Amino acid sequence: MAIDTLRAVGYCAHYSKQGEWAFKYALNLSQRHSLRLNVFHFLADPYDPDDNTGKDLSPQERSQLAIEKERELRMYFDELAGDYLDVGFRLCFDNEWTELHRCLVIREFQVLVLGYINPEATFAGRKLTEFAESFISPVVLVGPNSPDEFYLNKPAGLIVPKLDLAKARWRSVETVLPQNN
Repeated sequence: MAIDTLRAVGYCAHYSKQGEWAFKYALNLSQRHSLRLNVFHFLADPYDPDDNTGKDLSPQERSQLAIEKERELRMYFDELAGDYLDVGFRLCFDNEWTELHRCLVIREFQVLVLGYINPEATFAGRKLTEFAESFISPVVLVGPNSPDEFYLNKPAGLIVPKLDLAKARWRSVETVLPQNN
């Protein structure tokens, strides 16, 4: 996917230190380039393959849960965003890649930032690194051991100057993918 101009950064919310590191990177990237930062959050945690939150709820209960989660999320990330006002929040009902792909198609982001919780982390039903490498847009993983540790998928590797990452500060996601023997 060729990217001429970054217009928005996407960040998938996660309440962890790696999630905060990823948010801070996404926020800094947005601020430096005057971009919109869109925070995506989910009823069922895409990092947790066993989370079935909202699946067995009535439409009214599901709506109430969405309102509560949105309020909690906004309070948390509004504080982290500080004075930066160009931050949007979007609830994704599908915790698979399809809803994120729809957001990409309608240009809600051109680069996606995710917290890299640990080497075994999953996202949208797949190992996080495999998700990142297979996703069509640039993806930046932040962590798992420090806020200055970045892993980029192939599309992100093509736009490193736009991501404000010096070559020494990042590695390819391929370096942590299982090798086929």
